[in-house]
Amino acid sequence: MPRFTPSRLPLRWWIIGLVTLGTILNYLARSTLSVAAPTLKAEFGMTTQQYSWVVLAFQGSYTVMQSVAGAVLDALGTRLGFLLFAVGWGLANMAHGLATGWQSLAVFRGLLGASEAAAIPAGAKTVAEWFPARERPLATGVFQMGTSLGNMVAPPLVAFCILAWNWKAAFFATGTLSLAWAALWWWGYRSPAEHPRLSSEERAVIEEGQAQAASDQAPTTRGQVLRTRAFWAIAVPRFLSEPAWQTFNFFIPLYLVAAWHLDLKAIAVWSWLPFLAADLGSLVAGLLPPWLMRRGAGLLVSRKLTMTLGALCMVGPACIGLATSPGMAIALFCVGGFAHQMLNGALITLCADVFEPRTVGTASGMAGSAAWIGGMLFTLLIGQSADAWGYNPLFVALAALDVVGTAALWALLRGR
Repeated sequence: MPRFTPSRLPLRWWIIGLVTLGTILNYLARSTLSVAAPTLKAEFGMTTQQYSWVVLAFQGSYTVMQSVAGAVLDALGTRLGFLLFAVGWGLANMAHGLATGWQSLAVFRGLLGASEAAAIPAGAKTVAEWFPARERPLATGVFQMGTSLGNMVAPPLVAFCILAWNWKAAFFATGTLSLAWAALWWWGYRSPAEHPRLSSEERAVIEEGQAQAASDQAPTTRGQVLRTRAFWAIAVPRFLSEPAWQTFNFFIPLYLVAAWHLDLKAIAVWSWLPFLAADLGSLVAGLLPPWLMRRGAGLLVSRKLTMTLGALCMVGPACIGLATSPGMAIALFCVGGFAHQMLNGALITLCADVFEPRTVGTASGMAGSAAWIGGMLFTLLIGQSADAWGYNPLFVALAALDVVGTAALWALLRGR
């Protein structure tokens, strides 16, 4: 068997690796607050409801900007568009260190949400540009792993910064890393049509695979996208499933403090584990659809079956109220992280399956806006009810929403 060398790895996989690194730093930046939240609640005297308003500031701006970011990426191109947003989120994250209360924290959080909104549309657009249809689930799964890897890195890194220096240092450090990646992105990324290192053989593989999928692709203008049944088949399930991931992102540390009275060191030890499980879910989301297709399932059916399996696994976090120890609660969160990234990977891949590469950013961004509206509404519900009734009923609701979202996907998305 020939020895592996970097030159043997096709260029498109190096490109998706660069996107994955950017996604890791994007989610590291946004997760810095959730790990620092117990410290900041004490520092600023915040209630859970006030903290939920800070989170909502991020979610609100992110929701609005998802559609805008997708359109910007389609207009400016992936290279320049993603660069501008990455510089923006790096600076906005560093600005958190200047906050003096929950109100100013909410302002900086809103700026971060507006600039971070480009990450998933940029990833989906890169997959559509660089990968043939048969490889898109795995490519999407790889860059989606960055979302959970960023959340995994956040607890130990942020806790270290807070314990070694202070909470401000945590935001400065994670923001600086994002700015460094922006420079790397500008240096390393080109479209397939412009990349000097893309071989003619690999170019042929990419173009042939995309041509085979072109007959199934939907109309290309923004208005036409909104009028397609396929768009709503993606947007409605994303609206219903996104609250689970945002709850895991923003509230696991607060839950561990409220329910199990853990300190910052214990949070650093425990709270990254659900995101390790989420990485495995992303990997399964990339490997399962091709396996199903080799056994006779159509392209769209393979995505729908993957989401269905993920939704059924959400029974794990629904049972968190039965946990008798923080370890058991984290184990059930791990099941939830695995389940969500499996079903979410299938949904994100669908944008590249049914829309042309030049409008994938727009379609993915608008579907992302729908997703974040769902997440924002659920965060508002948490802020209103968590202190009064606890988190357990909310975790049951998350599982139910995913099941309903799966039913909507099967009802709205037709064809094999």
